[in-house]
Amino acid sequence: MAQALRPNTAGGLFATDGKPHPLQDTLLAVTLVLGITSFITAMFHPLHLLSSWTGLVGILTGAYGQWVSQTTRARFGLIVGLGASAVGFFLGMAHGGLFGGLLD
Repeated sequence: MAQALRPNTAGGLFATDGKPHPLQDTLLAVTLVLGITSFITAMFHPLHLLSSWTGLVGILTGAYGQWVSQTTRARFGLIVGLGASAVGFFLGMAHGGLFGGLLD
């Protein structure tokens, strides 16, 4: 019955190493929030400034997060946030871009 007392750390998609990673967790949260914001606001044409800028910042924070990530959980979440940021960024660029309507 000794095996019942040991935690199962061998498997799972979101397995972690059991150590705190505050920088990686912060980058993950910021990338997900920016990605969701960019993706949702990209569906509305007048919000192209918000979607393109949040998408661009989300791509940059997600890329840095991928570079310093140490766990599969962080990498998985960062890829989801990066994808949403990229879609929002490109749709925002198609609807008017980063400075569309401001420089006229």
